[in-house]
Amino acid sequence: MTTIAGKVFVVDDDRSVRRSLRRLLTNAGYKVEEFASAEEFLNRADGAEPACAVLDLAMPGMNGLALQQELVRTKLPLGLVFLSGHGDIPASVAAMKQGAVDFLTKPVDEQVLLRAIESAFVGARGQVALIKWLSSLTPREMQVMQHVIKGALNKQIAAELGIAEKTVKAHRAQVMKKTGAGSLANLVRLCTKAGII
Repeated sequence: MTTIAGKVFVVDDDRSVRRSLRRLLTNAGYKVEEFASAEEFLNRADGAEPACAVLDLAMPGMNGLALQQELVRTKLPLGLVFLSGHGDIPASVAAMKQGAVDFLTKPVDEQVLLRAIESAFVGARGQVALIKWLSSLTPREMQVMQHVIKGALNKQIAAELGIAEKTVKAHRAQVMKKTGAGSLANLVRLCTKAGII
């Protein structure tokens, strides 16, 4: 199996689970950091690079779903995989709705877990790309984009922003070029993913 190099954060209160996951993931070529609680993870993890977090669901203090909500709020470029011995359908549905790549139960097939982690890295790298293109937009391009994704016409945007329609067209073209969206539908999808919508 080809792995995508990167860091995996293992957040689980069971030391033996953390140790076995470290062994598996290190052998697969990943850098691994272990955390015994959600709070410990939040205090020490950073979003400097795309990463994956393998989260336990039931932990003392903040549980895995609460940790996921906090990570979604902070917009760290993390792909999330839940690995729990206490999973149930409502919990797995909640995790997936919040953007988890997978919800697996212990004991887990190693290959299934590694595939889920690879998918999580693809998602995390996509988040980094979104952040990058967002930061490349000028303030005026951002304003134009926000009107475009709401379905406003160039003429309406020009009137709203007090600029020429020709200028709106130029900014709109730059937004499409920088984001690589290709179409309004794709632009809306990207903005939804980035939390702009």
